[in-house]
Amino acid sequence: MEKSNVEQLFEAIDHLTNTVQDSMNETYLDSLTITLDSLFYQEPPENMDHSLTEKLQLIPDITGYDVVEIRKAVQLAILKGMKGATQQQHLMTPETVAMFAGYLAEKVTKGEENVRVFDPAGGTGNLLMTVVEQLANLQHVAAGEVDQTLIKLAVLNANLQRKEIEFFHQDSLRPFLMDPVDLVVSDLPVGYYPDDIRAGDYQLKADEGHSYAHHLFIEQSMNYTKAGGYLIFVIPEFLFDSDGSDKLHAYLQENAHMIGVLQLPESAFKSDKNRKSILMLQKKGPDTTALKQPLLVQVPSFKNTKAMNDILAQMNHWFSENLNM
Repeated sequence: MEKSNVEQLFEAIDHLTNTVQDSMNETYLDSLTITLDSLFYQEPPENMDHSLTEKLQLIPDITGYDVVEIRKAVQLAILKGMKGATQQQHLMTPETVAMFAGYLAEKVTKGEENVRVFDPAGGTGNLLMTVVEQLANLQHVAAGEVDQTLIKLAVLNANLQRKEIEFFHQDSLRPFLMDPVDLVVSDLPVGYYPDDIRAGDYQLKADEGHSYAHHLFIEQSMNYTKAGGYLIFVIPEFLFDSDGSDKLHAYLQENAHMIGVLQLPESAFKSDKNRKSILMLQKKGPDTTALKQPLLVQVPSFKNTKAMNDILAQMNHWFSENLNM
């Protein structure tokens, strides 16, 4: 059977990455940054060992691939590098979930001009880039990420896809030099935040011990959203059932309108403990009002085409009735 463009490009990227890994004794992900850099410039980096430079001459020409094919091939390579990763922040948002977040983002920004989008936990950029593929009238796209390897991959990924994104390499719970945005979209990092002094600046800090990073990221996202702007979070299932959830609930009631909660199908995640939902909020402002009936959806398996079409039709109707779209 003939291989697809995505498979062909992934195999070429994988072969080059394995070559770099064998020669430099680096991790697969760090080797992948060298491969993607070579792919973008169509030549190996200048400071490379001569024998490795020779091996990297067979760099595929990417001009024959479209942006989505490049994103998916790079995504496969990143997923290979992340296999067996134990750190939650090294798990990529599943493609189907990212596509669904993009659908929701398109709904809440429809008709808006000069849309500004931000992901405070950008990772390798796959969620953000999948979302902005589906948006029109973009003015500015930005992401924050503290992990050096992940942000390198994100920058190279954006370059290869010819997407203009501003990246902040920093702890995303520190202040950003950035104006508020129309839309925040993020797969929230789950776990404890180690900097108790920094956490002390947040209303959602823990009363004692380390604070939850996922709570602080929600508050930080709200800080950088315009009044009336929207926030779409991929959240852990237990977000509203864990320690500190009372404080989180009170904070959201004071600062945001609940737009919807979508429970994602089990089949989208490798295990129950990784299971997620999507939370949609609108930051309160002088012209905003609470919805009488937020969107509450149990999303069927993405493989069940008929059930998905039914649920999308219901959601399209809900958006047209409730958000005037």
